[in-house]
Amino acid sequence: MPAPVTPRVLGRLRLASQGLLGGGFSTVPQAVRWMTALQAQDLGSALWAVGQRVPGIAASDVRAALDAGTVVRSWPMRGTLHLLAPEDLRWILGITSGRLMNAVAGRHRELSISPDDIAHCRDIAFKTTEVLKAEGAPGATREQLFQAFEEAGQPTKAQRGIHLLGSLCQRAWLVQGPMAVSNGKIGVQQLFVPLDEWIPESRDLGREEGIAELLFRYVRSRGPATVKDFSWWSQIPLTEARAALDAVRDRLIELQFGGAGYWLSPESAAILDDGVPGSRSLLALPGFDEYLLGYQDRSLVLDPEFAELVVPGKNGVFKRIIVSGGEVIGTWTRTVSGKTIGVGPEPFAGTLGPAAERSFQAQGRAYLKFMTG
Repeated sequence: MPAPVTPRVLGRLRLASQGLLGGGFSTVPQAVRWMTALQAQDLGSALWAVGQRVPGIAASDVRAALDAGTVVRSWPMRGTLHLLAPEDLRWILGITSGRLMNAVAGRHRELSISPDDIAHCRDIAFKTTEVLKAEGAPGATREQLFQAFEEAGQPTKAQRGIHLLGSLCQRAWLVQGPMAVSNGKIGVQQLFVPLDEWIPESRDLGREEGIAELLFRYVRSRGPATVKDFSWWSQIPLTEARAALDAVRDRLIELQFGGAGYWLSPESAAILDDGVPGSRSLLALPGFDEYLLGYQDRSLVLDPEFAELVVPGKNGVFKRIIVSGGEVIGTWTRTVSGKTIGVGPEPFAGTLGPAAERSFQAQGRAYLKFMTG
């Protein structure tokens, strides 16, 4: 008999859809392409989010993918950085950037940013990266671009610079490229490069076709999920999201639960017949992981009573989470004692049991090995 559908079962189906229940993916680009857009505002968290989905790799492998351009990091939606497959960035921006530009129009007026200013900064950025390329540099740092903007009469104070730079990326003129190196060490910043040079080949999808593609891939990699979850995640208006669902519903399965329709792929739905795995799984996921952040309604996997323990004060900053059997049961931290770095669990209620504690410490060791590799 199929397993009864409960919030925990739905949570474990999401773990399976996201490649978090063993097996996962074999390469960094494969995992990122499957997820379509993987939250990456905090680079360290994004590295571990990929590491949890690709067994046996190290943080250096994800950085190497960024250096090689097989994965890119930009602002495709919600004004937030994500990891994407390079061929997906341009068509997703074509769908999402207009609404975001409208949302920041008032702020741009406050900062005295006009369309002519943005075009001027595009020309400055292209010239700056061309000069640096001739000198052997693969791209420009944010500081180098800001200096060039200032010298050309474009102020960068009071967030004006970051809004100008973001606008260039939103319009698909610039993209973050290889990791910046300072004093022989790889830092946490990336260099900015012209998008057409860094991504010579892009997919070309119209708006309706693109939204349908985005919805299908969202459900395939995150289902069970509702159309409202997708609309929030992508910032696609609900009317267009529902029209896209009509276009792809024959390739998806609907599961009714709690009075709502949850959509998932046929492959994920088939798992219900055999019993959803992962009931004893325990994962130490990074802050901002798509397992929690990627949905409008997170109450299936996180009791609303504990929501502010994950996002204190609802400030938008997600702590690292412990997920047991599909349920978020606590947060965790990196600990430092002298030169020793470790991890520490912070369960919502009581302490972890002996088996859960062993699993958490194994996860902690895997995390530390990954980040230093």
